[in-house]
Amino acid sequence: MDDVRRWRVPGRVNLIGEHLDHNGGTALPIAIDRSLLLKARRRDDGTVNLWSRGERASFGTEVSPGDVPGWAAYPAGVVWALRSAGVPVTGADLVLESTLPVGAGLSSSAALTCGVALALDDLAGSGRSREELALLAQRAENDFVGAPTGLMDQYAVLFAEAGHAVHLDFGADPPTTEPVPADWGDAGLVLAVIDTGVHHELAAGEYAERRRECVEAATAAGVESLATIGLDGLLSLTDDTLKARARHVLTETARVRGAVTALRRRDWAQFGAMLTSSHESLRDDFAVSCEELDVAVDAALASGALGARMTGGGFGGSAIALLPPENVDPLRARVEAAFAPRSWAAPHVFTVQPAPAAAREDEG
Repeated sequence: MDDVRRWRVPGRVNLIGEHLDHNGGTALPIAIDRSLLLKARRRDDGTVNLWSRGERASFGTEVSPGDVPGWAAYPAGVVWALRSAGVPVTGADLVLESTLPVGAGLSSSAALTCGVALALDDLAGSGRSREELALLAQRAENDFVGAPTGLMDQYAVLFAEAGHAVHLDFGADPPTTEPVPADWGDAGLVLAVIDTGVHHELAAGEYAERRRECVEAATAAGVESLATIGLDGLLSLTDDTLKARARHVLTETARVRGAVTALRRRDWAQFGAMLTSSHESLRDDFAVSCEELDVAVDAALASGALGARMTGGGFGGSAIALLPPENVDPLRARVEAAFAPRSWAAPHVFTVQPAPAAAREDEG
């Protein structure tokens, strides 16, 4: 078939609320103006062909977990999840072009799975809601790829608004979304991303271990989800590791509330303080930072950032910093100078803006 449809799918930066989605809590991400462009054309022969970054992969629509290795497992997982849900996927040609760095903690995997889900649902004329597609994209990662992700990335990609953060509450079923103005640009500030070049792999085990620890802490404290734990529940925990994980969830929940209030009041000093405090909690209590991220955050603060933190699941990826635009080049120089003597890969520093959710574009 000759009908080629185009989808623009953003990456995301989580401003604050890390590791709260899988604990039934809240998060505050933005979609960003770096994205995946997906071109899709329907086939009726039961074959899915993929082209991305000079590579090609093919598989049938009857694909099962374990059939497809590598990066192609993500779109294959979407095909499997859609068909399992009754979406009549008959085949497709999919061409992927991206300005999202892979493994940088900017949710390139969610952009990929959500983009493929949107495109294939559209080609099939199924009309599934974005809530349903978010769940199916998550299932592709969890049950096909084996990466135990929460729902925050998918919801950020599918429900964001330009110029806004999206306040997500995963304690509701389905999760609720509320736009919050993110207009630091009006105050003469920018949000910089520091890609450390350390590529995390969430399927590798540490992320799954944190999720297991959170479930164990919730059970020990007698709460259904860790985001509902109170101070008494925290103090009841006797295992130091579980107490540290729960302390992060408890304090990060409060920081999300504070960050939303700061955004609404345009209190940038307070918002920055929330970012830095979040990083300290992720480093010390949740233990998902790494030396490169810590050095990047320190460099940002030394360069005049109002606040800085790691973003994403951790164990690598990127940090973010809120700072005046004239401080971006000094930040870049400072973090490069800090990385070079350690023989680390050169970091990549760039700015992002709050962008709209994934949407279909007219051809051409």
